[in-house]
Amino acid sequence: MSDLSAFPIIKQYPARDPGVLQLYSTPTPNGVKVAILLEELGLPYEAHFVDIMQNQTWTADYLSLNPNGKIPAILDPNGPDGKPFVLWESAAILVYLADKAGKLIPADPAGRYETLQWVFWQMAALGPMTGQMGFFHKFAGKDWEDKRPRDRFVTEVKRLLGVLEGRLADRAFIMGEEFTIADIALIGWVRAIPGFYAAGDLVDWGTLKAVPEWVARCEARPAVARGLTIPVRPT
Repeated sequence: MSDLSAFPIIKQYPARDPGVLQLYSTPTPNGVKVAILLEELGLPYEAHFVDIMQNQTWTADYLSLNPNGKIPAILDPNGPDGKPFVLWESAAILVYLADKAGKLIPADPAGRYETLQWVFWQMAALGPMTGQMGFFHKFAGKDWEDKRPRDRFVTEVKRLLGVLEGRLADRAFIMGEEFTIADIALIGWVRAIPGFYAAGDLVDWGTLKAVPEWVARCEARPAVARGLTIPVRPT
């Protein structure tokens, strides 16, 4: 059995089975990526709910895992060279786990880099812009009288959805007929625009065709449906 006692995070979130991968997350658009991938891959893991609303990512134990104080993060007891391995940043985790399992990322170099291109596009563009739009539309920023900040991000999210609409116009998934980590990186954020952020009207969601159809295809996958609710929020 693996010994994870040297990692302070184990004190905050004890491992029931220290021999399997430990996921520390919240079911946010960023957090669900890793859960979806683990469900798709069928890898054994334990999911620990990290309450970001209670600032649990800013404890000393959590910061020892991820000094950036964000979710998700993983502790893999069977990392490179068979040693325990900590990793944070959702895109890095997606690539690591896909490579570890040899699935959901193309083996050929051209396909691999094209897939990573879309993963990084989500990280650099769609995710941050959607999050900012959500702040100014749904959260504290909605009370600002000046709507120019909100409108700036709305305009950019609309443009980015147009890019995605074009990409999906003639394909089932981001890379064609095969579901990959590019889809996993994007699905949580895209579905949140008309859903969690209630911003469908703002970005003219109703004018899109390929994007909503892609969302439905992703959500119909059993592993995606499960991953969208992991870790389970305490009642």
